Amino acid sequence: MSASAPEEVVHAGGCHCRRVRWRVEAPARVVAWVCNCSDCSMRGNPHFVVPAARFRLQAGAEEFSATYTFGTHTAKHTFCKVCGITSFYTPRSNPDGVAVTVACVDPGTLRHVEYRKADGRNWEEWFERSRIAGLSKEKAEAAE
Repeated sequence: MSASAPEEVVHAGGCHCRRVRWRVEAPARVVAWVCNCSDCSMRGNPHFVVPAARFRLQAGAEEFSATYTFGTHTAKHTFCKVCGITSFYTPRSNPDGVAVTVACVDPGTLRHVEYRKADGRNWEEWFERSRIAGLSKEKAEAAE
């Protein structure tokens, strides 16, 4: 691994009742987005984005998962049917990726989280300048 390549680890996590569990390959240092859209601001959902191929639900998790959509219906807000926690979802900004809720990652594998603001209330304007779309692509670098 080169000096500039981020350290990749396997993070495990899931919802509060542990019925929806997953594993994700991602750097030990991540950029998490704090969004002010109507949904994220109500849920308090700082999240980091990964390519969908790096995310795996564990056996049995789908049975306890439900999905909520609104607006453009591009984002798929997945939550546990039992405890209601959204530990991951498919974001509007990266429909080919997965947004992982930082607080739902099991302790021990995240070494650093840099929080950045996402202006979901002015989504189109923010999306164009954020460069977040590249985060769901393989070998993506963090958006600046």
